Formats: sequence, structure tokens, C-alpha cells
Amino acid sequence: MVDEALHDVAIIGGGVIGCTLAHELSRYQLRVAVLERATDVGFGTSKANSGIIHGGHQSAPGTLKGSLEWLGNQMWGDLCDELGFGFARVGALTVALTEADLPALDRLTQHAHDKGVPGVQRWDREQVLRAEPRLTPDLVAAVHAPTTAVINPYEACFGLAERAARSGADIRTDCRVVSMGHSGDTWAIATSDGEVRARFVLNAAGVHAGAIAQMAGLDRYRVRARKGEEYLLDKRLRGLVSRIIYPCPSPTSKGTLVIPTYDGTIMIGPTADEVDDPEDVATTASGAARVIAAAKRLVPGISERDVIAEFAGIRAVLDDEDFRIGPTDAAGFFDVAGIQSPGLTAAPAIAVMVVGLLRAAGLELAPRPGGLAEVERPIHFAALPIIEQQRLAAVDRRFGQIVCRCETVTEAEIHGAIERGARTLDGLKFRTRAGMGRCQGGFCTSRCMELLARDLGVSLAQITKRGGGSWLVVEHGDPGMVGGADPVRGLGGAS
Repeated sequence: MVDEALHDVAIIGGGVIGCTLAHELSRYQLRVAVLERATDVGFGTSKANSGIIHGGHQSAPGTLKGSLEWLGNQMWGDLCDELGFGFARVGALTVALTEADLPALDRLTQHAHDKGVPGVQRWDREQVLRAEPRLTPDLVAAVHAPTTAVINPYEACFGLAERAARSGADIRTDCRVVSMGHSGDTWAIATSDGEVRARFVLNAAGVHAGAIAQMAGLDRYRVRARKGEEYLLDKRLRGLVSRIIYPCPSPTSKGTLVIPTYDGTIMIGPTADEVDDPEDVATTASGAARVIAAAKRLVPGISERDVIAEFAGIRAVLDDEDFRIGPTDAAGFFDVAGIQSPGLTAAPAIAVMVVGLLRAAGLELAPRPGGLAEVERPIHFAALPIIEQQRLAAVDRRFGQIVCRCETVTEAEIHGAIERGARTLDGLKFRTRAGMGRCQGGFCTSRCMELLARDLGVSLAQITKRGGGSWLVVEHGDPGMVGGADPVRGLGGAS
């Protein structure tokens, strides 16, 4: 008799690694669970990174990172075609600002040669400035990589998780792992959402991977939290650069980048600072000063006055600066840990690798009849031609109602995002871009909250920014308001 409560694989962590693992495993006749501590998938490191699919030449060939970077790069285009998230191969320039930087360019071109990455070339100063005239004229040379791309990583997480769920995966959010034990060939995982039983466990918990390994009875390995602050510039600077601009890398960081995001906003960053608290995602005055100064060295026209938003993410770093992927001394427990940059790039290749390791460990992989479920590609109204916008508005009047003026997000898109799983303001923002523009939600926040409350059948006081205690308003008389509530409602502590 088949135990319907027993999963074949439980994945701890619902970031881009957990979501690509679930998506890849859903190609087979398996019972798969994803256990994510946040209110939505992709709400950790995956929503707070640079959104770059590295060209394949960044990581050294002798590392696990290096072997998976180029393989993953080649897989993202097909995933975008299938799921409809933002993705564009814009290319990249790694810029040498002094003669001392030139050996770093040589290493990058050698990496490309050794790994078979096509099109990577050394450009002299004149070639660079013809292609990107707003770069500093003081540069010496650069390496051009046409294989580099930008992506909306949170959209990718949503699409991968939705397709996995439609193919039978059990995606559980607000599901924090508390403890686990192993008996026979079964893992019993105690969570804040009840017990989950599985034959195999994949530890994709990011900065918490060491703690999860300890719960499994393994020696807790050191996972360092490395914070990266990023700064978004006003969309009026669209076109300032057309390619991603890198400085020459250091041993621990690719440096401060200038990134033309998929949606047209210029992003600068990140920093790379070790922090003690893995939940420390605060931006800092010193971080801003360093990022802006470094970005201006590459593109002098950048100004701190152009910053419209800022955020920080935490990268999970192991002592050897490489990925840790594979079986452990605990039977059926696999680490997928230390997935820092280029982890986003490598994610699809990591998933294929892990599936192969599970097969070698005895997991039977029978292809799912009919393959993965089809998913409807989300509509992004602002990106459509005017004639198509008019057609949609004529069919559904909600496409004629603009909720977010800065990003031209319609009421129909808001409803569609809620139908696809958005439960918070951030869930809406990352699915539709409502609140991501110049006013940063100053115009659309209240309307988004009203639509969330109406569609979910809850009060405004139950709407949060990102789940947990990130409330925004309280109802009259709520005892949680210090000093008493406003007669109508009080503003909460969301950030």
C-alpha cells in the first residue's frame, strides 16, 4: 500500500534554488514538498540580489561554481520562454580602470576559453567608449561577454513554484522547520505547519543551512552571512548604459556593478559586508556612500540624487567560497548549501545535478505522463503595444483602470496576481511591479490593500507588507497600538 502522507522528497527552502529543485523534480512521478519559512517563495535572498545571469566566464573552471555557471546560463532562456518572466541577454563589460587591473581581464578571457563560453572578447578603450559612451573616459580596457543576461528573480521563483504546484508539488509557505528525526528510510520533519514525512531531504535553506544540518544530526558547518546593499535609480536614467558594467573582481566579490534591469531601472551595488545577524537586511549610510562612489568611478553621470529605493540581501557563504552540493553522512539528507553568486545563474544546472544524485541514491525517476503542467503567462500591460492594451481594455474594463501610475499596473493585473498566490503587498509588488516606481507606493498602496482585502475576504488590518508582523493599519480600538489607536486607523511599522 502506498503511504499517501509520505513524500519522496522534501525541500527545505523556497528561494530560487528550492523552486528550481521543485520544478525539476516535478518532471517525474514523485511526491515533492517545499517548506518555506516566509509568507511567499523567493522572499529571502532571491528577491534581494542583483538579478544577473552571469555570462559563464566569471567563476574559475576548477570550482563547483565554475562547472555549473555556464551550464545554468544556457538553461534560463528556455525557462523564460516557458514561464514568461523577465529575461534579456544584454551583455556585460568588465572594466579595467588601471593597468594593474589588466591581469584580471586576462583571467576572465582564459576562463571563457577553458569553459567554451562563446563571444567573450577583450576590447580596447576606444571600442568600449563607442559601445558605452557614458563610461569614464579614464578606463583602460574591458572584457565583453554577450552571454550575460538580466532577470527578474522573484518572477522566476513565482513561475517555477506555480508550475511545480500545478504538476503536483506541495508548496508550503509560512512553514518553519523546527526539528527533524530519521527512522528507517523516513525523515520526520516537525514544522510550524505540522509534520512532513519524506524519504529524502534537500537542505536548500540558504543562511540557515548550517542550523538545518545540525537538526539532521550532522556537525553544524559555518555559513557566513554576507550582506549586499543595492540602490535603484530613477527610471529617467533608462539607457544610461545598455550593458551590465562590472569593475574588475576581488577574491570575495564581483564589486559594485551598474545594472540596467529588465524593467528599465538602473541598479547599482552590491556591497559585500560580513554580518553577524543573518536577518540583518538594513541599508546603511556608509553602504550607500561606498556604492555611489564606486558606481561613479565607472559611470560619472550617476548621482545620489537619483536614488529612489534601496534594499539589502544576505548571501550564504561557506569558508571555501564554493557551493556544497551532495549527500551527507545522514542517509537521505542532501546539502544544497553555500549557494552564493553565481547561484542564481547556476540554479537550473544545480537542480539537474541534484536530481542525478538522487537517482544514484536510489530514487526512482519515472517521467510524469504528459510532462510538466502548462501555466498561463502573466500579462504585463505596460510592456504591450498600445493597440494590444486597447484590445484588452475593451474585453476587460479592469485593464482600463490604472492602479500604479509609475509602472502602469492595471487593476486586472492586481487581481491576476492575487489569483496566482499574492497575499501581501510585497507579493503584489514582485508579481506586478505595483509600488516599484518613482513614488515607491505613495499613490497605489492604499488601492492595492483594498483590492487584496476584497479578493481575499479579509479586513484591511489583516493585510501585511510581507507577512508576519509587517502590518500596515490597525482597526479602531486595537490594543496593539501603543498609546491607543487613531479613531480610524493607525499606520504600522512596515518598511
